[in-house]
Amino acid sequence: MTLDAPTLEAAPAAAGRSCPLHYRYAPSVFASEAPEHLAHLDVLYVVGGLYGNEAALQRVIELFGQERGRARMVFNGDFHWFDADPAVFTRIQQSVLRFDALRGNVETELADENADADAGCGCAYPDWVGDQVVERSNRIHTALRSCVTPGQQRELRSLPMWQRADVGPLRLGLVHGDAQSLAGWGFAQEHLRDAAHREEVERWFDQAGVHAFASTHTCLPVFQRLRSGPDAHARWVFNNGATGMPNFQGDAAGLITRIALASYTGAERRFGVVERGVHVDAIAIEIDSTAWQRQFQRLWPEGSDAHASYFNRIQHGPAYQLQDAVRHEEN
Repeated sequence: MTLDAPTLEAAPAAAGRSCPLHYRYAPSVFASEAPEHLAHLDVLYVVGGLYGNEAALQRVIELFGQERGRARMVFNGDFHWFDADPAVFTRIQQSVLRFDALRGNVETELADENADADAGCGCAYPDWVGDQVVERSNRIHTALRSCVTPGQQRELRSLPMWQRADVGPLRLGLVHGDAQSLAGWGFAQEHLRDAAHREEVERWFDQAGVHAFASTHTCLPVFQRLRSGPDAHARWVFNNGATGMPNFQGDAAGLITRIALASYTGAERRFGVVERGVHVDAIAIEIDSTAWQRQFQRLWPEGSDAHASYFNRIQHGPAYQLQDAVRHEEN
């Protein structure tokens, strides 16, 4: 999870910055067939970074209920975060686990029975995120741990770190972070601006055998086109940013990634692309933002860690523009 603008401030690997070995996997794990329930889909919703926003969750479920055909919804991690109240936490988890879900770093660390684990929030923050942000995130996670029961921990431990899915001819890797780590930042919009890094991502695609990855974790949206693979088709990273927080300056909506054989006709579509005849769109999750801000401040009043890190973004959106979100390889 990141915030608005990069703060160029180096820090040693520590709680909140380190990436535990058990978060790691090889890109080659995706070179497999999708499980039956995620194969031959007409519609797939990928919901990343809900962050405990209950109103956003209900809106996502409402939109998904309007879809037709063979449809699935996957929550790809960090569905908990601001829900540091046992009742809200329980409602979020019960609702999410009615659908398919991956664990993000938040859920992975909540599921760890060792409350003194080194990873802190497990965010594996890069150097551009300042130390105070990292320390606040670790304390937010500590507060969240007071809400989770042993039974809920077992539920979270049972969730996978990654998944494969197919929508029509499009082979997808579903992750929280990137193609190598649950908390990896390889699909961050900041990293994807770098041509050398995009070449590394293309090597991940070669090993993974997928046409696209759908991710979240880094909290700002980007649909990044990469150079064509051996079959002469483009490869894509689809990062929805956050479902439970604003993604653009002056726009209060969260975002999900909708991947479908039929185009989306509603006004909620913010941007999208078509690849192999499959429509991939960022769909706005619009809620009563005033009511959400009141609920947020009830749990995280002024002076609290989450208020300091996130309330400005919740009010105004991050310093990021819609036109930055869809990029072709040469950009």
